[in-house]
Amino acid sequence: MNIKIPLILLAVSFFCSTEALPAEDPDASYGDAIVVSSIADARTLVPILSSDASSSDICGMVFNGLVKYDKDINLIGDLAESWEILDDGTVIVFHIRRGVKWHDGAPFTSKDVEFTYRKLTDPNVRTPYSGDFDRILKLETPDEFTVKVTYKEPFVPGLSSWGMWIMPEHILRDQDLNNTAFSRNPVGTGPYKFKSWRTGEKIELVSNHDYFEGRPYIDRYIYRVIPDDATIFLELQTLGVDLATLSPLQYTRQTENNFFKKHYKKFKYPSFGFTYMAYNLSDPKFSDVRVRQAMNYAVNKQEIVDTIFFGLGRVTTGPYMMDSWAYNSDVRPAPYDLTRAKALLADAGWVDADMDGWLEKGADEFEFTLIVNQGNAERQRTAEMIQRYLKYAGIRMKIRVLEWSALINEFIDKKRFEAVLMGWFLARDPDNYDIWHSSKTRAGEFNFIGYNNPDVDRLLGEGRRTFDQPRREKIYHRIHEIIYEDQPYMFLYSGETLPIVSKRFKNVEASPIGIGYNFIKWYVPKPEQRYR
Repeated sequence: MNIKIPLILLAVSFFCSTEALPAEDPDASYGDAIVVSSIADARTLVPILSSDASSSDICGMVFNGLVKYDKDINLIGDLAESWEILDDGTVIVFHIRRGVKWHDGAPFTSKDVEFTYRKLTDPNVRTPYSGDFDRILKLETPDEFTVKVTYKEPFVPGLSSWGMWIMPEHILRDQDLNNTAFSRNPVGTGPYKFKSWRTGEKIELVSNHDYFEGRPYIDRYIYRVIPDDATIFLELQTLGVDLATLSPLQYTRQTENNFFKKHYKKFKYPSFGFTYMAYNLSDPKFSDVRVRQAMNYAVNKQEIVDTIFFGLGRVTTGPYMMDSWAYNSDVRPAPYDLTRAKALLADAGWVDADMDGWLEKGADEFEFTLIVNQGNAERQRTAEMIQRYLKYAGIRMKIRVLEWSALINEFIDKKRFEAVLMGWFLARDPDNYDIWHSSKTRAGEFNFIGYNNPDVDRLLGEGRRTFDQPRREKIYHRIHEIIYEDQPYMFLYSGETLPIVSKRFKNVEASPIGIGYNFIKWYVPKPEQRYR
């Protein structure tokens, strides 16, 4: 799905990625369950409100969009079986797949698409995804199986934005989406139906036998919340988890033994995201760009990558996937330069006047708290290394580890933070208007740091209107340059995605988009099935 979500770990994401493939193996059998681990629980299963990885993982099994990505990252039909792009890209006409039913048996129609659009553009709905849909001039449904979308102007991400999950009008038409029981009992069109949710423990789904691409072979999908990487690893060792994401240490060293080689298969492919330290730009300490630039010089990102990732990560400098054409490789990471960092801090008025080793400006000492989510060992180790580097520069940084939902609900959404260590899972299209545009700062939206640069706002708009890719590339390269100069984030690294899967699951294949694209065709031969 073409969305941006906080990356709590480099997860194996299945959302909107099922692609039916023939299962020619005669051993292909229905049944069994897959137990998937997550360090965080979902927040909401209202699809247009789900902005975290766990919620999105579940929504991706329960809901569909009009389009999706195939294994080679090409857009193909999902709930839409075909479409035409007309009038120089300002009109898209979708032809809806016939015979699709919601999990309660009601028919899926174009009215559900219209309803979802209305809610995406309703200012009273706290969705972070409105930016793509505010560009629509009108949406028409001439019949039950046709949706005509007319944009105010050419809009390049228009087609991919319709990977947005569609919601059922007949259930939600009179409900407040910000406060609905549907958030914990969703009804979708997807390959799996919601069964139960025990908060902080697990979410269970069951296969949709009437799914329009075919009944999934795996009968049950069990999403276990295990808020600690080390505990997840212990569960792997006792075969209590079938699918997890390994840390670099676990991938390179701790799973290179006979037990793991016998019971599991490991995969490795580039991440679609990056990790960063973000500043609350309304905080006076971070409002001066010289301070943010100084902190960038004060932290040795390459040493962090070398120490924590064992060669399975790269230092990044900007807001795009490192292998994307939009990523500006001419923007080089700032070198580790403590002398330059201290000079910039002095220029901004931060000096060690009393020679106690800590910087002051007047009566204020340079001290702040970095919040980070629990359960992610790489994040916490990164925070500790940043803490050590900043101490050398005279900045006192405290670390506070929070449970994921508390971090988001009580601190990020309410802007009660000074700095935060997080990550983004990025859209395949480089348009990142929702993250960086100055209009996207409401509670629940993605520009939670309050970044505001008129040049970036203008260029983001141009990038959305420009179909010529060489010209569009220049636009995004310039955005990359400006944002790196501004340093609203300290851009840290992009790691490899390192999933591990039980060998009893067959038809698991790596692809440019990952391993989950054909999940409905994964199966376990009858003699190897563990769960009934």
